[in-house]
Amino acid sequence: MNEKDDLKSLPMPQLQTKLGSSPNGLAQAEAEKRLVQYGPNEIEEKKSNPFLKFLSYFWGPIPWMIEIALILSAIVQHWPDFFIILLLLGSNALVGFWEERQAGNAIAALKAKLAIKAKVKRDGKWVNLEARALVPGDIIRVRLGDIVPADARLLSGDPVEVDQSALTGESLPTERKSGDALFSGSIIRQGEIDAMVYGTGKNTYFGKTVQLVEEAHTVSHFQRAVLKIGNYLIILAVALVAVIVSVAIFRGDPILTTLQFALVLLVAAIPVALPTVLSVTMAVGARLLAKKQAIVTRLSTIEELAGVDILCADKTGTLTQNKLTLGDPFSVNGIPATQVIFLAALASRAENNDTIDLAVIKGLKDEQALKGYEVVHFQPFDPVRKRTEATVKAADGSQFYVTKGAPQVILEMSANVGEVRGAVEQAINAFGARGFRTLGVARADAENHWQFIGLLPLFDPPREQAKETIRCARQMGLDVKMVTGDQMAIARETAKQLGLGTNILDASGLGDTKRIETAQSADFIERADGFAQVFPAHKFHIVDVLQQRGHIVGMTGDGVNDAPALKKADCGIAVSGATDAARAAASIVLLASGLSVIIDGIKESRKIFQRMNSYAIYRIAETLRVLFFMTLAILLFNFYPVTAVMIVMLALLNDGAILSIAYDNVRYKDQPESWNMRMVLGISTVLGLIGVVSSFGLFYLGERIFHIDRSHIQTLMYLKLSVAGHLTIFITRTRGPFWSIRPAPVLWVAVLGTQILATLIAVYGFLMTPISWHWALFVWGYAVAWFLLNDWVKLFAYRIFDPIKPPKPSDLAEQIAKRAYELYEQRGRQDGFADQDWEQAEREIWKKGQQK
Repeated sequence: MNEKDDLKSLPMPQLQTKLGSSPNGLAQAEAEKRLVQYGPNEIEEKKSNPFLKFLSYFWGPIPWMIEIALILSAIVQHWPDFFIILLLLGSNALVGFWEERQAGNAIAALKAKLAIKAKVKRDGKWVNLEARALVPGDIIRVRLGDIVPADARLLSGDPVEVDQSALTGESLPTERKSGDALFSGSIIRQGEIDAMVYGTGKNTYFGKTVQLVEEAHTVSHFQRAVLKIGNYLIILAVALVAVIVSVAIFRGDPILTTLQFALVLLVAAIPVALPTVLSVTMAVGARLLAKKQAIVTRLSTIEELAGVDILCADKTGTLTQNKLTLGDPFSVNGIPATQVIFLAALASRAENNDTIDLAVIKGLKDEQALKGYEVVHFQPFDPVRKRTEATVKAADGSQFYVTKGAPQVILEMSANVGEVRGAVEQAINAFGARGFRTLGVARADAENHWQFIGLLPLFDPPREQAKETIRCARQMGLDVKMVTGDQMAIARETAKQLGLGTNILDASGLGDTKRIETAQSADFIERADGFAQVFPAHKFHIVDVLQQRGHIVGMTGDGVNDAPALKKADCGIAVSGATDAARAAASIVLLASGLSVIIDGIKESRKIFQRMNSYAIYRIAETLRVLFFMTLAILLFNFYPVTAVMIVMLALLNDGAILSIAYDNVRYKDQPESWNMRMVLGISTVLGLIGVVSSFGLFYLGERIFHIDRSHIQTLMYLKLSVAGHLTIFITRTRGPFWSIRPAPVLWVAVLGTQILATLIAVYGFLMTPISWHWALFVWGYAVAWFLLNDWVKLFAYRIFDPIKPPKPSDLAEQIAKRAYELYEQRGRQDGFADQDWEQAEREIWKKGQQK
């Protein structure tokens, strides 16, 4: 038997001796020594060799084409072409390698923010540490929703239910009791217990820890659409190049020169920068969201978030403050209200930092009163039993039991249910009508002989700006549906306060996840403003029904039992304070509480979509412009309007500058985003064909009007394609006139920088016939004139391919809410100013309306 198996089965007293530990844990100084000895509790990831990674950029279909063109240039001894193509090959590899490395660094930084935490006993006190700081001999506490951070043996306590499906494939949770081993990466499904760590890092039973954030290799809707565009361009380029080669062979042109030119044209037409632009844009978006306290665990989630049209939001902590305050208790049989609070406090545990437990304990007039009582056994809350229970020993040695939890559960288990039910249910409804949730409290002097004592009303006030945020979300085309486990009365009252509407559906009638809803039931779910008395299985079912109705659904959650729904949703969002299991299942993890963080994420994702949409239209238009102009010039005039070297330099300058689009200023749309391929292809085709006309116009002016020789015409055409091509990005980045949104400085600098360089190359004749500054300025003027015309054509094309529907009469309240939310953001999201914000917004909107 090896040492690991020995520690797994060794009797607990011997294990404690071997590890030099006890149920009181380790001293901090000893833990630090062991951390040096055993190393961090993590598996060192295999890091790829940077040099080999760089070389991988020279392998693949696109690099092969460039490399073949390079070899052909050497064979025909076109050395200028050879070195320029070599520069293109090297720069593409360098840019791709650098940007992927930057994106990797960004993801690594995000992973660090999502590090698993562990509750550890050090120097006799419970502290929260990162799981990587655990060492053999540490005492940890694991509870509902925790991912077990290291291999450990259970100490004394109640059995726990453990989900090991991620490690062993077992579909059902298994029971583990005192002395049993827990393996790193398993999830606590029920219960709470202390355990002694015996294996960390690479010495765990399975040899690895579960990585909370993994880079997903799935291809999203967004990526699939962009890659379809790439494939379309490649097929078009190959087809036109085949025509050029066929005509050249028919005419008897030199085959090697023709092949070299054809390959270079193919390289210029293929969207080489497409994967890099995609990854850079996503990485930049992830970093921006991280600054707003939303951590993206998979980059592709940003794309999905842009299309979310229904958000199912948890009430507690998302729509409300999650700051529970205790109201005046209701009691039966004349029991003092202070006694109800006191007994509930005995069934609470402060060190678990549970908001309900803390609110109950805070309601005590004298916390010192608890010191005369010893809790000999505590059973924590779990979603199945829906209550906590404590076995208490009084100072006189007598023993009794207390429990608190869902009122209906406590009521049904009480012996006096018959005599108190009517009054209790009436009190529950009265509290619910005022927005209070209630806890039932019971006591027993002998096991299972419970007497109902009373109710504790708890109020969780709505967030200050939640009402305005919801209105802002609705103005963005987002349907927010409240999801809560509370009773109908509380759900309706909260929804009314938030302005959500009162069409609240009782989720208890929805059935399980396998149930197929009728069309009428599905309509009810789709039209509901919220759902009350929701269990985890209901969340999964709600998401499933909405997805079948064609919606892109976002779902928030925080508990271990929310994990299936978070995985099922198009965008699962783990809210602030969520369990490790919920965070592992979600694709976005919030570090700050509230709905506004989610709205920020949706806004940012829609901006990213706009940037990618702009790039797609630009890339298609430019490819069509170059390909059709080159093909028609060769077929009709037997003339190569630009040389192979010119094409390579065009590709080099364009791909380098276009990366800056990831940082561009854009406006998000007030509706969920989805790919409109009719619009993308229509607008880009119109711009591409107009570009072909303008190129032939300059060719005609140069040859027929100004009688310039063809070598100088080639330089003119090179400069025109470069300048006009990059000006196109300023057209495609806006739906309105090009001046409607100011470009980001980085985009200005990148485009102007590359075009100044292109102009200098043309004027001073680097690898081409030089032209005068007079002709260079003429080309710039010509390109700018067509740029202004193209912008007008673009506006006309949008009316055909994507007409805007006439706006509905504006809702004044929504305008005021949106302005109030903007004021809230400008103030750094400080609470306490909601009334002032609303009044100021009201004045501004009324004033604007009067001016109209």
